[in-house]
Amino acid sequence: MIKAVVFDMFETLVTLFTGRTYFGEDLAADVGADLFTFRKEWHSIEKDRSTGKYTIEEGLEIVLKRLGIYTEEKVKLGATKRREALGDSFSAIPEDTFRMLKGLKERGIKIGLITNTFSDERDVIRESKLFPYFDAVLISFEQGICKPDLALYEKMIGLLNVKAEECLYVGDGGSRELYAAREAGMHPVQCTWFHERAYEPHIPCPILDEFEHAEHQLDILKYIDQMED
Repeated sequence: MIKAVVFDMFETLVTLFTGRTYFGEDLAADVGADLFTFRKEWHSIEKDRSTGKYTIEEGLEIVLKRLGIYTEEKVKLGATKRREALGDSFSAIPEDTFRMLKGLKERGIKIGLITNTFSDERDVIRESKLFPYFDAVLISFEQGICKPDLALYEKMIGLLNVKAEECLYVGDGGSRELYAAREAGMHPVQCTWFHERAYEPHIPCPILDEFEHAEHQLDILKYIDQMED
């Protein structure tokens, strides 16, 4: 019996591929950096940006100083445009995402969130209309560890006060999250409802044939109902 559903955030409940998209190539162009060298330095501190060591502003300052192009204005520009793009993503949450979450609540199923995020993403998540639906939230920037670290899954199981086999884990598959969920004893499902929006080099995960798939948000409710039959 499923008593809880744990979700990923990006490309699961919301998508970054909407509105004013803003990826590494856009950031590099705005700060006047060579794309290859910018990506190399930016990615080199990704874990530190994901685990609370550096905010987005601090990370940008470090990278721009390494590249010899730092100004306070460039940091502010990059951070502002990232926040605007995130605002577009969270202003375009599909109505079916809310229907899915409401359907889970109506069934008495607990809802958890495990997400790898940077500081600005953390802020927007906590301010979003999605946040009240969660019974437990684990954000990498606050926890100091990232998926696929099993400690996050084990902690979530404890917070929700359920057994691992009573948890459904739903995500697009990035960061090997589905493999970790399976190893933790949860039932992993790869959501594909945003998959066709993504484009290279930003596709977080291909379709993984070894996992169950959900092509639509409301398929999660059907999947749970079928498990109960």
